Amino acid sequence: MNRSTRLWTWCAGPVFSALAFSGAVVSFGQASGGPRALAPGVMKEVDPQLHEAETVSRHSVVELVAVDPSLKMAQNVPFRREVWYLDFKFKPMRMILVDVPDVDGRMREKLIWYMVYSVTNPGKVMPSVKAVDGTYELQDSDKPVLFIPEFRLASHEFGKVYPDRVIPVAMGPIRMREDPAREFLNSVEMVRPIKPGETVWGVATWENVDPRIDRFSIYASGLTNAYRWEDPPGAYQPGDTLGKGRKFTRKTLKLNFWRPGDEYYEHEKEFRLGIPGEVDYEWVYR
Repeated sequence: MNRSTRLWTWCAGPVFSALAFSGAVVSFGQASGGPRALAPGVMKEVDPQLHEAETVSRHSVVELVAVDPSLKMAQNVPFRREVWYLDFKFKPMRMILVDVPDVDGRMREKLIWYMVYSVTNPGKVMPSVKAVDGTYELQDSDKPVLFIPEFRLASHEFGKVYPDRVIPVAMGPIRMREDPAREFLNSVEMVRPIKPGETVWGVATWENVDPRIDRFSIYASGLTNAYRWEDPPGAYQPGDTLGKGRKFTRKTLKLNFWRPGDEYYEHEKEFRLGIPGEVDYEWVYR
């Protein structure tokens, strides 16, 4: 982190902390004439990678098969669903020093890792049935999408997992640094219906991240309703609650990062999108 950023945070951190605890609303205005225009390539785009197979899955209805294993109509049954998605863009990982209240109420300077991102409802869905010509093409949708984000930072070396933390006192400094004229929401504020064509900007934040971490991944869920499920053999028995033992996994975006540095001097210029020998990002089910 450069000296100017540290100095700004040192000066502004206590001010935003005091405003947050007093319940004041910080208004930065729109004097700049609107949000800052970003240069091409600043925001990294992610391909949603929709597949026809995500709209249908085949399973036996274990609740019926457990009673009568010979019941053919309850075996290999197709379950169809319409799949929506959100367009996701993000900035590379960054760091900022912020004064954060400790358990005793005192302010303590912390290095916060954060990621700025945006989600847009394209107003498109993957239909659950084929078109007349036998193809699966995206269809227009006028329905809003309920976005419930979840971000987790997972270390490759140490197996540690850090959930996204809502840090109210960090939002002011981050907004002033990124764009005072743009509204950025934390992960709780981002839980909302997003209308077709609407774009919302958010910030995921992490604290107390192990400075020894060199390779890590960010898992982002809530960007699509695609999922998989299975009934493990023998998990359901006659008389059990419907669906007992059933396991669900959700389609989740995995962003890979590399941080070639040491634990003694952390700065954001060390962050690299992608890990040597691996892809920059991929969709996984977890």
